[in-house]
Amino acid sequence: MKGWVLCALLAASPVWAQAPATPAPASAKLPEAEPSGVQARVQPERVLLGEPFVYELMLTHPANQRYELELPPDLGDFELLSQERTPPEGGKEPAVTTFRLRMSAFKLGSLTLPEVPFAVSTPEGPQRYVAPGRTLEVGSTLPEDAQSKGEDLRDIQPPAEVAVRSFTLVWVALGVLAAALLAVVAWRFFQKYRERVRAAVAPPLPLDVRTRQALDSLKTEDLPAQGRVKDFYFRLSEILRGYLGERYGFDALECTSSELMARLRGLHAPGLPEDGLMRFISESDLVKYARAESSADSCRDSLSFGYSLLDKTWPPPLPPEAVNVSHASGPRVS
Repeated sequence: MKGWVLCALLAASPVWAQAPATPAPASAKLPEAEPSGVQARVQPERVLLGEPFVYELMLTHPANQRYELELPPDLGDFELLSQERTPPEGGKEPAVTTFRLRMSAFKLGSLTLPEVPFAVSTPEGPQRYVAPGRTLEVGSTLPEDAQSKGEDLRDIQPPAEVAVRSFTLVWVALGVLAAALLAVVAWRFFQKYRERVRAAVAPPLPLDVRTRQALDSLKTEDLPAQGRVKDFYFRLSEILRGYLGERYGFDALECTSSELMARLRGLHAPGLPEDGLMRFISESDLVKYARAESSADSCRDSLSFGYSLLDKTWPPPLPPEAVNVSHASGPRVS
């Protein structure tokens, strides 16, 4: 009897039914950043159901910080259509970063936009900031007198049958599709054959050797002495991201800075200098995207960090089974 009463209470309570417990994200443990100024606006302030609108956030912060969006995949009654980030102008203090979210709403009435979380890169390390949501009025696409006239939103109509007088176009389309599939299969077969031939002719060098050769080549070019500091940091960042991705098995080149650090923190990576890597990423992003200046000594220290990162994370540690076997098969001392 108590079980039936509990089920009835759960079914009748919209609060319990719509608020499932969700685990706190890992980023919630990071220190909270506080921008010096936040301006938020919605254009237009009143939209129609399903009509696109722009949610603009202007964050004022120190120039040595970088803000990046970390939107959740589920935005409730809202859908994200596109997003745009305008970085701050280089050399200005304080800096202003602008985010424009193009969204649409699918519920009538006064709605509250979801909170917008940001990953913040600072010289002290990664932090987090959450911008509070604001209210938006969503109206119906029907005129005000629609209900009095018996008009209402119509549901999606079921599929309707369409008479086809000739199947010629159908056969032509099937023929084109079959030819395209054959072409794709043939191309993939050719690609695999060519990759096998290349692998047989020249086996790739080990990862640490390729990475060290890339660092040596970058050091020889001496791009900072040519005034190409931005190109230097792009090249060095690409080398280190490629190494980390291949070393730990994920596509690091396609990750944002916050996504890269989050993936690495979730892996077993003994010896990985997280603090040094976070400082390098922050300095690299400031030079690449915020047009910050960097001295020759800073470039030299960043390149030295690349060698240090390689030395501390290579070779990969042996699994416990292999370590036990090596100890067991060691030479005996009489």
